[in-house]
Amino acid sequence: MALQDVCKWQAPDTQEASPHLPQAGVWAVPQGWDPQTFLQIHGPRLAHGTTTLAFRFRHGVIAAADTRSSCGDYVACPASRKVIPVHQHLLGTTSGTSADCVTWYRVLQRELRLRALREGQLPSVAGTARLLSVMMSRYRGLDLCVATALCGWDRSGPALFYVYSDGTCLQGDIFSVGSGSPYAYGVLDGGYHYDMSTQEAYALARRAVAHATHRDAYSGGSVDLFHVRESGWEYVSCNDAWVLYSELRKLPGPGPEQEREEEATPDRAGEGGEPSVAPAPGDSRMPAEAL
Repeated sequence: MALQDVCKWQAPDTQEASPHLPQAGVWAVPQGWDPQTFLQIHGPRLAHGTTTLAFRFRHGVIAAADTRSSCGDYVACPASRKVIPVHQHLLGTTSGTSADCVTWYRVLQRELRLRALREGQLPSVAGTARLLSVMMSRYRGLDLCVATALCGWDRSGPALFYVYSDGTCLQGDIFSVGSGSPYAYGVLDGGYHYDMSTQEAYALARRAVAHATHRDAYSGGSVDLFHVRESGWEYVSCNDAWVLYSELRKLPGPGPEQEREEEATPDRAGEGGEPSVAPAPGDSRMPAEAL
């Protein structure tokens, strides 16, 4: 039974002036003074964005995100936390509406505690992802906006799942969500491999988020970095995104002059009449720069 039926409450007529406001002769009451109605009629569609990423490798799962919460052209919060711990061996990145993300992670934490009390153990990462997708799919079409990457370690080892508010549930090794995800994917695709060391994984995650914050206007602030191990999750570091990007720009790399010299160098293998054959990707003779 609805609350209106229990307490006999009726919604006020938004076309009439509020009894708590001055009369129209003093100053006009804006049409649609009810906040929800006013925003639906006159409110702009406020753009928001973020950059979150997660990837699985030999030593666990890495989760990283920026800390800027944007609302159109306004920075609502420069130091928000977009990686939310669920329990000791599970955390998730959040992208979408901040209130929706926080609310649904609270619901997920409650459901997991109840499952642990009933069954004596926490569900796996795959079971947790399916549970969250089923719960949110019931609200499909109601303007719910939650996109998350669940990062955890269970009996099967490190696991990574992507869950969206329409019920989508995907398993993978690399996920990046948010308006800055295309820039982050560009860095991740060029440097990711499953057998990387822990320090290489840290550097890759920081570099991907830092480059995304430089190109995406809705991302910025700092770069939060988390690592999910077999022993539990660990908060690794928090670095200023602009300082991190400035340091990355100072690292040595192939400049335009070196690239032009390489392009101008003739292919001596083809001068003798024999066609030059490019080495296979697994050939040890292939230079490291071409991998």
